Amino acid sequence: MTDLAVELDLPAAGADTARGIRIDNPVDGSLVGRIAMATREEVTGMVASAGRAAYSWARTPAAERGAALRAAAAAVRDRADDLAQVNERETGKPGAEAREGALAGAGTLEQYAELGPVHRGRSLLGDVSATDLMVPEPRGVVAVLTPWNDPVAVACGLLGAALATGNTVVYKPSERCPHTGLLLGDILAPYFPAGVLHSVAGDGEVGAWLAGSAGVDVVAHVGSTRTGRSIAEAAARTGAKVLLENGGNDPLLVDSDVDPVWAAKQAATGAFVNSGQICVAVERIYVHRAVADVFTDALAAEAERTGLLPLVDVPHRDGVHEHVTDAVARGAVLKAGGVVPDGPGAQYPATVLSGCEPGMRVLTEETFGPVAPVRVVEDFERGLNEACDDAYGLAATVLTSSMEHAQRAWRALPVGTVKVNAVFGGAPGGAAQPRRASGQGFGYGPELLDEMTTTKVVHIEPAPG
Repeated sequence: MTDLAVELDLPAAGADTARGIRIDNPVDGSLVGRIAMATREEVTGMVASAGRAAYSWARTPAAERGAALRAAAAAVRDRADDLAQVNERETGKPGAEAREGALAGAGTLEQYAELGPVHRGRSLLGDVSATDLMVPEPRGVVAVLTPWNDPVAVACGLLGAALATGNTVVYKPSERCPHTGLLLGDILAPYFPAGVLHSVAGDGEVGAWLAGSAGVDVVAHVGSTRTGRSIAEAAARTGAKVLLENGGNDPLLVDSDVDPVWAAKQAATGAFVNSGQICVAVERIYVHRAVADVFTDALAAEAERTGLLPLVDVPHRDGVHEHVTDAVARGAVLKAGGVVPDGPGAQYPATVLSGCEPGMRVLTEETFGPVAPVRVVEDFERGLNEACDDAYGLAATVLTSSMEHAQRAWRALPVGTVKVNAVFGGAPGGAAQPRRASGQGFGYGPELLDEMTTTKVVHIEPAPG
């Protein structure tokens, strides 16, 4: 297979050929491509270039910035198939789902193209002879660091909000999908003035250089909690604002009054879609004993129908399997899956574990794979208490016919998003703040425009005379 960087005429990723990134197809293990990582000097140069471009871009009329974003969104739509092809080959994400992600990214760019020009401050009621205003202004240079599990959609959200509000950007995609990220950056860059948008390839060290740069005013990161905490430490030294959407260990509660077969289908969707590689995937399940047997058997049947799923690479697959083997060693029972298949690639079967107990890694840590650990509880209150007892705070799902239980649960769960009777879904325009180890700040929605700006208070009085 030819190198994607050559095949798709991608921009040069960096000069350090000794420190390269090799990407293998997680389905069959074949070579996808190699990319050289940026040097520290290149990262410093990009940040400086973005800083020089910040003044004029901030003063570009908001409507013109919106028009540029709208044109860039159209280009992403036109290249959705190319982005999907590269994404599938790098991460194993099925082509149809990868294309949906690219189109979702284009839609998000369009959304911020509309929202940016109407983002507004406030006038204040002061002295009648004076004018008092609260005015939003761009923060400056934004470092955008994005994950591999939905690379185009996530990146477009952060890039769109930053650019719409007049910030300049240095964008580093995950080292697990550098070709996808560089292609996206190459598609977007021509629609903005020189210096406004840079793309850089590299590993965690390159990301640390970028996040810790004194010229960066905002670091927006979607990815692991460990990396997010390192970014927060670096930003504490530079004074940069930090936006983090990090790991999650999202619970699913199954009450005694719901159809257990329907609940199992919901659980399978939440645990197995995108191979479980979604930040808001179902990571741990608490099911009422009254419906536990039927629910678990139905969930195991869903897993058997799902079969093998591609994970992003072999090290990640091995980490998922470690969680499963830890649970089995501590007494959990494999109801489906749980066996590493023979052959190349990084596939893993949809897996169901019953008999899970507190302390098992599948309940206390984010597995981020197609694993559904089932914990049987005696009553709804016990399940709710255990669901709340966690280091993360991203999302949770509750399946119940009881309005009382639904109300109690959404108020008690210490997470940014609670879904009742649907593992996915929600009205457009919603935005949540993750909690605890899951991060901080609004990472999407109209509120992201507020995160990307800072407010200046202005008081104007007429001169005497």
